[in-house]
Amino acid sequence: MLTYTFTNKDIPLYEQVYNAIKSDILSGRLPPGTKLPSKRSFASHNGMSTITIQNAYDQLISEGYIYTLPRKGYFVSKLEGLRNMPQKLSLNLDIKTPQPPKTYTYDLSNNMINPDNFPFSIWAKLSRDNLAHKRKELMSVAPANGLFELREAISKHLASFRGMSVDPNQIIVGAGTEYLYGILIQLLGNDYRYCIENPGYKKLLHVYQQYGVECVYANIDGNGIMPGELHDKHVDIAHICPNHHFPTGITMPACRRYEILSWANEESGHYIIEDDYDSELRSHGKPLPTLFSIDGCEKVIYMNTFSKSLAPTMRISYMILPVHLANRFYEHLAFSSCTVSNIEQYTLASFINEGYFEKHINRMRLYYARKRKQLLAMLKTSPLSTICEVHENESGLHFLLQLHTHLSEEEVQKKLDEEDMRMQSLSDYYMDNQKNKKHMYIIHYSNLPLDHMTDVFDRIYDLVHD
Repeated sequence: MLTYTFTNKDIPLYEQVYNAIKSDILSGRLPPGTKLPSKRSFASHNGMSTITIQNAYDQLISEGYIYTLPRKGYFVSKLEGLRNMPQKLSLNLDIKTPQPPKTYTYDLSNNMINPDNFPFSIWAKLSRDNLAHKRKELMSVAPANGLFELREAISKHLASFRGMSVDPNQIIVGAGTEYLYGILIQLLGNDYRYCIENPGYKKLLHVYQQYGVECVYANIDGNGIMPGELHDKHVDIAHICPNHHFPTGITMPACRRYEILSWANEESGHYIIEDDYDSELRSHGKPLPTLFSIDGCEKVIYMNTFSKSLAPTMRISYMILPVHLANRFYEHLAFSSCTVSNIEQYTLASFINEGYFEKHINRMRLYYARKRKQLLAMLKTSPLSTICEVHENESGLHFLLQLHTHLSEEEVQKKLDEEDMRMQSLSDYYMDNQKNKKHMYIIHYSNLPLDHMTDVFDRIYDLVHD
């Protein structure tokens, strides 16, 4: 007779019986063909009700662990390949996952935003409104390019903020720019040679390589990517950040923009991917016109995201395709599903249409401009100012800090690490092995605690001055 003791009051009794018998079957304690006790005798022996045993047996039958024969009873099934398999309520397999990045008390290169700056109450209200009034729409499958309501809202925003004339059907919405890069590669094909900026965002190199396309890099000067290198390296697709290059902060002047457009018009297979990341938070004046808006030959693919203007976890990005590529998308890729949930799309559309996005951008531009001014004033009064130089282009949420020290970059990083501080070096963003080590460091100030920065600057000075 099977004898069990059950003491867990948080799990239904029939489920505990089911788990116990299942474990005995899989461990081999109850081999195939073993006859199980009748419901009545099992219940009586273990002090339970017959309905509890009935429910446990029914579950085991439904999953194929036991079977019943009329007038003969219940028997253990033969389970090929599962015998002697150890059963654990909690698995801990030897799966090697990446180590989480180290956290620092003072991380001057962390580009996260302060949670207090996100309009949670407004976002929650708009989300509730859409849940209440768009139940049918929320249960419908969104088209491959995203909901029309959001694409139309983005189109109107770009018209007023960036002077761009965009048909909503040119806009493709996706969960993150990495997803959109994959869509773009499917549209253009794998035979093109892609190019990114050097220094630049190394993740782009990995993304393109992951999709199996050839990716090279071209150096930049004080005006942005150098057209001569695009020719020399036989580039087909140039992925650039003309409005706010990361990490240098360079804004490409008009003359260089037309040089790049001229390169794109030389060959039918030449395209420019214009990455407009971070441009909405420019601290002074309106941004220069986008390449997309001055392109008359359908050579520019415009990319942007809400991860910087709203929150890094806001995985909503979009790209704007030239008309012929938009038609190609609808012809070949319209079968795919949009990767952003309907509720997020409707909420963001409401946020834009009701004017909250524009108010948020204006408020954050003023906030970050004040914070930048305060931070630079604190640096100016610190001893650190005597051994450093600030390189800023008044765009985006970071600037470059150049230290004048005889220590190597590795020695500086080691000393900072020992003090639980971090500054990321510009040399980390160079694609080649011959890194341009000028002791240039990227200072993201969007989430820096100003009340501690005087002490932080003084500590950095103590660590690196000769």
